[in-house]
Amino acid sequence: MNNQTEILVIGRNPQIMQNVLRLLNSRPEWAAVGALTDEEAIEQFHHHDFGLVILGGGVEQESEKKLKKVFLHQNPRVIIYRHYGGGGLLLLNEIDQMLQSQSGVKITDNPFGKS
Repeated sequence: MNNQTEILVIGRNPQIMQNVLRLLNSRPEWAAVGALTDEEAIEQFHHHDFGLVILGGGVEQESEKKLKKVFLHQNPRVIIYRHYGGGGLLLLNEIDQMLQSQSGVKITDNPFGKS
């Protein structure tokens, strides 16, 4: 059984994609693959059990809507996250937080209060 979290990174810049994939794959608990086009992203999503999708720079709003619709239809539990930049350490911390929050149940003091 593979305990790695599979991550799909979607972006438009090949050099940035290489850097992000190298960074994410430096973590043994993650297995990241990239896609530079919507079609490639959809194809990858059909062949892997991604727990997280990261939408990077250059992914247009129209593409984001389409991809979210396709991905959530296929796997309603997948986390889809828009990363706006800010450096590798920020990205690693954001991913850690998202994956930790997914593994636990969120409990609020006031379930009827506004969030």
